[in-house]
Amino acid sequence: MSPFRPDLVEVWIFRDRTPGPSAASRSALGAAGLHQASWGAADAGAAAPDSGILADGVADDAPIEILLMRRSPGRILPGLWQCVSGSLEAGESVTDGALRELREETGFGADTIEAFYDLDQVNQFHEPSVGAIVTSAIFAVRMPAGAEPILSHEHNSMRWVSPSDAVELAVWPAYRESIRRIVENLLDPGRAIWFELTLGGARARQ
Repeated sequence: MSPFRPDLVEVWIFRDRTPGPSAASRSALGAAGLHQASWGAADAGAAAPDSGILADGVADDAPIEILLMRRSPGRILPGLWQCVSGSLEAGESVTDGALRELREETGFGADTIEAFYDLDQVNQFHEPSVGAIVTSAIFAVRMPAGAEPILSHEHNSMRWVSPSDAVELAVWPAYRESIRRIVENLLDPGRAIWFELTLGGARARQ
């Protein structure tokens, strides 16, 4: 075995879908509004899919909503809708880094997390700002219904959206793959247990 450390960690956040302003605004906005928020007015005329139609393979009726956060001005890729993302610190384990980034960017700590998952996904991409190939390990957390983040300076807006709308907003193909894995693997308890970790980073299923 030749283990190596990723450069980055990413954490996707989801919760059971709940009625209220976030759900109502999601329904009112629709896919066309999501495109407009992501790309600008030039794309606002795109036709909105009918409710229940698959968006890039993700069903619109999944009973969860996913948190997307918009990167603040002055950062690399300002305006990008994304999950929690950040660099590992020296001497830090991969899972400790993921949970630290989650806490720093959203305020969600161990007392809030219902379940912590390894998505069995490692991404590699070229990052022009460092002129190198960067590696990122991908995780997910389930939060209680109604949980709300406290954003750091790194993001200037947030939105809870259905998985299909999250796919519509996701720019990078790897983001869309993460969303699909959440829907396909983490909503069925019998399958989700295989992906679940303890907050100490060990496999929950022994």
